[in-house]
Amino acid sequence: MKNKLIRRIIGAVVLIAMIALPIILLNRFGLDKEMIRAYVEQMGIWAPLGLFALRFTSVVIPALPSEVYSVLTGGLLGFGQGIAVVCLSDLLSCTLSFWLASTYGRGGVRRLVGDRFMGRVDRFAQKHLERNFFLMTAFLMTGFFDFVAYGIGLARAPWRKFLPALLLSIMISNPPVVALGAGILAKRGHVFLMVFAVLGVFGLALLTGWLQRRTAPQGVTDE
Repeated sequence: MKNKLIRRIIGAVVLIAMIALPIILLNRFGLDKEMIRAYVEQMGIWAPLGLFALRFTSVVIPALPSEVYSVLTGGLLGFGQGIAVVCLSDLLSCTLSFWLASTYGRGGVRRLVGDRFMGRVDRFAQKHLERNFFLMTAFLMTGFFDFVAYGIGLARAPWRKFLPALLLSIMISNPPVVALGAGILAKRGHVFLMVFAVLGVFGLALLTGWLQRRTAPQGVTDE
């Protein structure tokens, strides 16, 4: 258990470092924040729609780590609009993944995620997360939530248990990561975004670990 907690903390530190390094470099070599904001505003509705599409596609057809698009959306759109785009995208994409897995089974999921990632989906399906609401929520809050949605669908979990768990996980896990991105282009005086983001990422890592330890039956562990 201690090793898993250490891995989670290390993962949180790595994520923060990945965000902090570009911020330090951008501040060191210069970043015209007003120009970026003006460009995004000129794009109008296409900016949030494009980011929504990127995030949505990366969940249904897993490619890059999902946190990348959360950070990018927060940085370009700001925290308020960014969190709305990311949460809506996650809600619709994970619901679609769950429905596809429930409807078309393992063969349909394999065609979408490919042989490379099918083993990961199978492992989540075999954990029987649908038996424990809080365990399901905890796994949906991890960076593997896209595979978890498919796995829960393959396990034939009922909609009435999956959707509340999905909504709760989205509300808890998305704000800190979007805030990290928003902090990049935040105006002076909005430093609290970065403080909230850093504390939130650490808190999220600890919370998911605690939930999994408290609710997991024997033999059910995180990846």
